[in-house]
Amino acid sequence: WIPMSDGVRLAARIWLPAGAERDPVPAILEYIPYRKRDFEAVGDSITHPYLAGHGYACIRVDLRGSGDSEGVLRDEYLQQELDDGLEVVRWIAEQPWCSGSVGMMGISWGGFNALQIAALQPPELKAIITLCSTDDRYADDVHHMGGCLLGDNLSWASVMLAFNSCPPDPALVGERWREMWFERLEGGGLWLEKWLRHQRRDAYWKHGSVCEDYAAIRCPVMAVSGWADGYSNAVFRLLANLEVPRKGLIGPWSHKYPHLGVPGPAIGFLQEALRWWDHWLKGCDRGLMEEPMLRVWMQESVSPTAHYETRPGRWVAEAEWPSRRIDIRTYRLGSWRLVPDGGGREEIPLSIQSPLSVGLFAGKWCSYAAPPDLPHDQREEDGGALIFETEPLAEPTEILGAAVAELSLSSNRPVAMVAVRLSDVAPDDKATRV
Repeated sequence: WIPMSDGVRLAARIWLPAGAERDPVPAILEYIPYRKRDFEAVGDSITHPYLAGHGYACIRVDLRGSGDSEGVLRDEYLQQELDDGLEVVRWIAEQPWCSGSVGMMGISWGGFNALQIAALQPPELKAIITLCSTDDRYADDVHHMGGCLLGDNLSWASVMLAFNSCPPDPALVGERWREMWFERLEGGGLWLEKWLRHQRRDAYWKHGSVCEDYAAIRCPVMAVSGWADGYSNAVFRLLANLEVPRKGLIGPWSHKYPHLGVPGPAIGFLQEALRWWDHWLKGCDRGLMEEPMLRVWMQESVSPTAHYETRPGRWVAEAEWPSRRIDIRTYRLGSWRLVPDGGGREEIPLSIQSPLSVGLFAGKWCSYAAPPDLPHDQREEDGGALIFETEPLAEPTEILGAAVAELSLSSNRPVAMVAVRLSDVAPDDKATRV
């Protein structure tokens, strides 16, 4: 148990290298609400013992009100969660088996709060690895991405309601399990109501969005995502805007750790993480920071399907980001055409009122590698959209970074949503979403 200053206790599982009590070691914290005793037990058993076997204390903490921890979890990334996190980091650093140096690593929620806690600058936190997370909770997250209400917002609310409705383990908390359970059921609530009350970029979403002040993060950052994940854009923004030592890694994967990555190929991510921790927590300089800032799996053109076991491609690297080796290519919207910049300008008003069926073949915004959840053939979507196509490309064109669309538009309704897709159209007209 880890005691908080208000008397609440957080449940933790700790893996220690042999002899850590005699020879203290650096520590790595993962701090999430996904129940270490059951839901995350298998994943934890793959990740943390490996790192502990290489000389790190690994600590998996259930957030306040989740798993076997006391209290109530009332929403994502509340100040209470971050304050608890600061206390947890300090507690870890003070333990006799810890050298005083702490890192944070987490995917999704654990990637979010690693960034958020880093921005609070606890002196014990020396570096982080953030996976499948975002720097912008409003414009690039599961809720109101770019101002559009996502369907994932609804399903995510139901997932967290289910998590918050689970009791703690009586084997750990004893006779208090029922009291703790009722406290959760009565106090957790349906978070969707909060999220729907904040449909614009207000203080609610700015809280926890490190893009509001990138300079607040002063420890080294490794940012990781996958092309099938919903959060790959954040890697580019973090590399471009942070002022600390940083690395980026993007593979073909969905919302998964890369050593479990689907679509493949998966990689030895724990070995990559170990190199990072050895450098920043143990001071073992093996040339890590002389290597390229960004490594990316460049995907090859493929036929559309809702599930890939492996996505063909190759690894490339950029020494810096933004890269001086990347050219910006601009196209203008013509009459159903994408015209290279400089190819003339057309002012033709076009209108669209898409049927409600649009989006059914879009795939999940954030794939969890639960087939079939990747985008289908986009011709199904094209029937309810305005389509603009280039001429057939004369040579292979590789895209690295995040495409941007600039539109001038008006609406005859007080609220409207716009979605822009970029697709790779094959000679047989099959369209794969890029």
